[in-house]
Amino acid sequence: MPVEPPPVGAVAAVVRAALSEDRAGEDVTTQAVVDPDLVARGRLVAREAGVVCVLVVARHVFATLDEDITFEGHVADGDGVDSGTTLATVTGPAQAILTGERTALNLVQHLSGIATLTGRYVEAAAGTDCVILDTRKTTPGLRDLDKYAVRCGGGANHRRDLAVMAMIKDNHREAIARQGKTLAQAVATIRQHAPATPIEIEVDTLAELQGALDAKPEWILLDNMTAAEMREAVAITRGKARLEASGGITLERVAEIAATGVDAISVGALTHSAPALDVALDIDFEGEGR
Repeated sequence: MPVEPPPVGAVAAVVRAALSEDRAGEDVTTQAVVDPDLVARGRLVAREAGVVCVLVVARHVFATLDEDITFEGHVADGDGVDSGTTLATVTGPAQAILTGERTALNLVQHLSGIATLTGRYVEAAAGTDCVILDTRKTTPGLRDLDKYAVRCGGGANHRRDLAVMAMIKDNHREAIARQGKTLAQAVATIRQHAPATPIEIEVDTLAELQGALDAKPEWILLDNMTAAEMREAVAITRGKARLEASGGITLERVAEIAATGVDAISVGALTHSAPALDVALDIDFEGEGR
């Protein structure tokens, strides 16, 4: 199934910022030693197995540098590939390809790393109805692309920003209590302020769960609970709210947690700790320039 692409404006903004950071218009080495008429053909190649997230960003990097560059994808974003797989081919002016090489690879390796790690979590939860969710723990400026990479890995996006979903976390709970209010009153206030916005309440213990259920949010986050506590939370909740497990979720724990019956597992590590996937750009030159 095709993965919903990130907003075009978000991709363009990231690429512009990355090329500006690299001062791509002042590539001293390439401009000095590479003839403007020299043509090159580059192959983006996976050096290890993984899930790729390459086409959207890499294509935009090279198109931004030179509209005469031809970019051909040989896989789809979200595909699992073996080491040695050619992911895409880029053909055109050698100057632009050499200038954009590192920017394209930085983004491709980072995003494919997220997609690959997400795929491992999704595979670990296979056979259950539990969904793997991302968080807001993304690289500043790259949120839409990081979350796109999660989708490429088979995960789902949970809370993009502070406006799309209300989340009453532990510090909010403390602030609410200090003001002499209940969770139910806080939820009612949010619904009055933003009627169409779903609400989630974080709880740390089973003792806090009933109070959260009484407030009738759409979601309840079970923070750092044991698998046994999660199973009990599922039994207590009985579908009155969707349950999200979170906090220190390692790949080794996913299958056990998914089997408790929670609706979702959110994993900050998908976007803040995924190792980059090893991808290279192999370049051949066509002709001798002028």
